[in-house]
Amino acid sequence: MPRKYEDPVEEALSTGTLSGLPGQIYIDGQWRDGESGRKMDTFDPGTGRPFAQFVAGGRADVDAAVASSERAFREVWRHVEPGRRADLLRNAAALVRQNEARLAVAETLDSGKPLAESRIDARTVARFLDYYAGTADKLQGDTVPLGRDFVSYNLLEPVGVTAHIVPWNFPMFAMMRGVAPALAAGCTAVIKPAETTPVTALMLMDILTRAGIPDGVCNVVTGTGPDAGEPLCTHKSVRHITFTGSVATGSRVMRNAAGHIASVTLELGGKSPAIVLADCDLDHAVQDMLEAIYFNAGQVCSAGSRLVIERRVHDEFLEKFVARADALTLGHGLKDPLVGAINSLRQLEKIERIVDEARKRGVAVAAGGGRTVDPDSGMGWFFQPTVLDDVRPDDPVVQEEIFGPVLAVQIVDSVEEALSVANGTDYGLAACVYTKDIQKALSLARDIDAGQVTVNQYYAGGIYTPFGGVKLSGFGREKGMEALRNYCRIKNVTVRI
Repeated sequence: MPRKYEDPVEEALSTGTLSGLPGQIYIDGQWRDGESGRKMDTFDPGTGRPFAQFVAGGRADVDAAVASSERAFREVWRHVEPGRRADLLRNAAALVRQNEARLAVAETLDSGKPLAESRIDARTVARFLDYYAGTADKLQGDTVPLGRDFVSYNLLEPVGVTAHIVPWNFPMFAMMRGVAPALAAGCTAVIKPAETTPVTALMLMDILTRAGIPDGVCNVVTGTGPDAGEPLCTHKSVRHITFTGSVATGSRVMRNAAGHIASVTLELGGKSPAIVLADCDLDHAVQDMLEAIYFNAGQVCSAGSRLVIERRVHDEFLEKFVARADALTLGHGLKDPLVGAINSLRQLEKIERIVDEARKRGVAVAAGGGRTVDPDSGMGWFFQPTVLDDVRPDDPVVQEEIFGPVLAVQIVDSVEEALSVANGTDYGLAACVYTKDIQKALSLARDIDAGQVTVNQYYAGGIYTPFGGVKLSGFGREKGMEALRNYCRIKNVTVRI
């Protein structure tokens, strides 16, 4: 463990919390209590106990936040020179790096993930800020050739106030994935973090303020989806909504946005296939798939939750994979196990119910399959790394997102069948192909219905490659240069000479 982590980790392990965590909402440059005066608890999934409180915001708070961001957009932020916006984002990146340890420890307390994963998330937040700082002064339009008697050009303009509905599985990562390009483009932002993981959004808001982001450019309102999220999505002054979450909630967000004709980016569920062909490096595929499904305890929209494997290597792969899955360590995230906690008791009970129902249907459980606890404390919300073997294509564990450490294995006899099985759900977020044959790799990448396909490494691409889905997995793209499109509109100007 790096030395700078020792003090906050020791404090959190000994007291169950961190001192000085923000618990108010942030509107127009001020920390304040919500209009209702109500508070909510946020829980440490590693113990199942509350460790902090936050404001249960509501419609009045959302109205104030949007009004603040609208005023800041109109009077301040859109007039700030792009180079200056870039400087401020770089300032924020530097402050994130200075506060990396405290951010990561708070993220682990709030989300349950291992500290090593939270460290990656904190560092990625800084990289998002740096990356989009580099784009702020490079957003330029183009000219349209109408002939010698005309000058016609396109301007890229910021859309205005943007709303960011942040998920609980990657709280600070997903927040900055949307907020950084929005600010770079000249938009303002109102952020509604998930009600189970509000802490690091508030901490990042403090960092943005200290970096010099003007009052009102970013506001944070915590609370539940119905009380705070829905009023934000229906607010007529919000011009774009970036949402990550379930299909059902995404559908509702889109309906709400339609009422005032706001644009949306929806990153929804996934049931992503990993195709293991017989000619691949099997040991590498085994190791890579452990991360693909058990990273963040499987609570990843794009997790490799379906293994589509050729029959002739199925037994060898599964023997190796199950042995390694059974050996994975579970425990409180601050002790840095390989697999952390499930984010909430509600999610844990959902995973348990799905696996129990599969077992009753006769699905073979090759590894795991049950709820468990932190072996040191006997507390917390944990589920064993699980493998469900030889599952039928129409089984619910193949067709429905579980969002937990559960791998469904589908056996195929050819590349053609692998493609059909891979495309055999209503989702289309991500996919991976393991093979040494470049022709097979490229043809499968071409024909798989997914927003991104990788070959021989599941989580490849990082912050630079566009991310998003097709079918029920949503639309629009985040990350990379494509993300800037969400926050820009085109204005054409044509002049007759």
